[in-house]
Amino acid sequence: MGAAGSLAWKYRYPLYSKYQNYIPISVVKYMRSMRPTQHLDPNIPFKQHHMTVATHNSAAVFGIDVSHYQDIIDWSKVENIPGLRPVEFVFIRATMGRSKRDSYFTYNWKSTKGKFLRGAYHYYRPDENSLLQADNFIKVVTLEEGDLPPVLDIEKMPKGQSMDSLKIGLKRWLNKVENHYKVRPIIYSGDHYFNNFLEKEFADYTLWIANYNRSLKAPKKHWKMWQYSEKGVIDGINEFVDLNLFDGSLEELKGMTKK
Repeated sequence: MGAAGSLAWKYRYPLYSKYQNYIPISVVKYMRSMRPTQHLDPNIPFKQHHMTVATHNSAAVFGIDVSHYQDIIDWSKVENIPGLRPVEFVFIRATMGRSKRDSYFTYNWKSTKGKFLRGAYHYYRPDENSLLQADNFIKVVTLEEGDLPPVLDIEKMPKGQSMDSLKIGLKRWLNKVENHYKVRPIIYSGDHYFNNFLEKEFADYTLWIANYNRSLKAPKKHWKMWQYSEKGVIDGINEFVDLNLFDGSLEELKGMTKK
């Protein structure tokens, strides 16, 4: 989800990068205070698109999704999308493929508890075993009451199997994760990818669709969530961040959380 941010700072602190999952949050905050700050221009050309989206979706709920590409986030400063609305929900990348874990997941997961509606997502690697990928996510993510449903992020084409085999694997991941958490997952994908390859078999899932077309002012009817930009600028985040909206009320979004 979204483009990779600058990772240069990580290489200046290799021990920190290697062991960050085991370092107390207080130390993480200290390390964050020592790093150089990147100044992102809030008047980027995409700003007008954000304003247009807000105007045409006055009843929607806005949020962001993050991963290690956003580097260390100062969550105490994350409050609003400039010119738009409060950040009400956050999805955090937890795992990738059958064995990888996002290096900032633990920090982001703990830091957002109680401040936002939070959820975790898995980046699906098409040519890796689907059940092992589900196991990886389940091992890393503990959902609590009030957390949003797990998300399956599928964006890439398979290289070593057919699309039919991929779809079988996706269903296996979805079923195993739903059986474990007792809540139905959300599917995230690009607009064209979903329309061309997944719509027939997965239309009954809650859909979170990425489409950055600046001429689009509102989500399509079958999208419950819309990732409308990958160029968001928010206080506390020193990289561009994905911006999303939920096409419904805050109470409706809360109604989707784990009970």
